[in-house]
Amino acid sequence: MPTAFPFRAVIFDMDGVIVDTEAAYIVEQRVFLDEHGIDVPTEELNAMVGTSHQTFVNALVDWWERGGYGTFTPDEAYARFEEWSSRYVYHYRDLLNPGVVETLDELARRGVRLALASSSRMDNILDVLGQCGITDRFEVIVSGEQFRESKPDPEIYLHAMERLGLTADECCCIEDSEVGITAGKRAGLTVFAKREERFGFSQAAADQIIDSVPDLLNVTRNHE
Repeated sequence: MPTAFPFRAVIFDMDGVIVDTEAAYIVEQRVFLDEHGIDVPTEELNAMVGTSHQTFVNALVDWWERGGYGTFTPDEAYARFEEWSSRYVYHYRDLLNPGVVETLDELARRGVRLALASSSRMDNILDVLGQCGITDRFEVIVSGEQFRESKPDPEIYLHAMERLGLTADECCCIEDSEVGITAGKRAGLTVFAKREERFGFSQAAADQIIDSVPDLLNVTRNHE
């Protein structure tokens, strides 16, 4: 018989935790930059993993200007990128990380409440969850676009906890990126990090690093 889960709720990050999208997005960004002759080092792309849509749009403004295309408003910069990127159609179910659905179902079976707090836009969140058939697993869904600052600012997690009506001590979160881990810790949460070694960021601030999403089922509160 499985042991009781040590928290009343789990707040999930999406990109990198639910779906393995971050590497795919970096490939898309690299193709875009190369086709437009804009010189951006890989380290700069890696540093944006886990950050908000607003951060990406601000980067686009800089990239267009850096490439000599002129100065655009954030909306103009993104519209130009979106027109180019229409060739990319993502099948998110194919990018679903192993064991995610089973883990969500087992947590729910144990009476654990589930929320999602992602820096992505809400329309993208709903597209990802819908394609993966897991939208209804989450009692609360929060997008970084709802706030002036997304991760590493803790507001997204504080808002998710407020929606749940729970304290930080009653919740944990599962993240992968350094900015996400920082946001969780600043919100007072116990942070479990899904191991990620491709992008050069540190996960050292997490309370525990786990190898896969299903490993979350075996965590304890005293994990030192």
